[in-house]
Amino acid sequence: MDLQPEADPNAVPSDAPPAAPQYDLTALVVPLLKGVLYREDDATLWQALLKLQSRVRDYTSVLALELVLDEAEGYAFLRSRPEPEDDESPKLPRLVRRQPLTFHVSVLLALLRKKLAEFDASGGDTRLILSRDAVVELIRVFLPAGSNESRLIDNVDAHLNKVVELGFVRRLKPSAGGQEAMYEVRRILKAFVDAQWLADFDQRLALYQAQLLMPQTEDADE
Repeated sequence: MDLQPEADPNAVPSDAPPAAPQYDLTALVVPLLKGVLYREDDATLWQALLKLQSRVRDYTSVLALELVLDEAEGYAFLRSRPEPEDDESPKLPRLVRRQPLTFHVSVLLALLRKKLAEFDASGGDTRLILSRDAVVELIRVFLPAGSNESRLIDNVDAHLNKVVELGFVRRLKPSAGGQEAMYEVRRILKAFVDAQWLADFDQRLALYQAQLLMPQTEDADE
């Protein structure tokens, strides 16, 4: 008689897809402490964050941090919890450092944020992709007469590199045969330049234009 071993009811079929990895708090909090977590970069990690977000909020609150999560736009990050002005308790050290911005980088972020708002209003694609030349034109239209246009445009690459470093823009890989640099404006920019700030943009723009007419020295420090 040919005896066959009894099948294990708990055995996983050899052709079954691998089980999804299980993430604990550490695997979620560490990437958030390093920077922004995007749904498009790691869909599995993103789903784990959605599932455990209440525990992440509780855990990071002990560190004086709060979780900012935009499920519709697909990004999440940590920011320092605001401290009451009349709070006389000892100040906690910051785990998320502030990024000081130069004048021209601030202008570029404002212009990109306005462009993103116009792009969203058009109801088209969800990804705003601009060429370097398009960014140059964005700045050129904004420049007042008599400003040092050539100097600012020459520095566009440096300003764009800083914005990429901050995570507000992503440099795309060139397509086959493509030579021009292309950039995607990341939607997390909306969390840092809010609608109220954008509503006051024209007034701020007038101040920027006035400041551009003054001598600038900060580019040497970048």
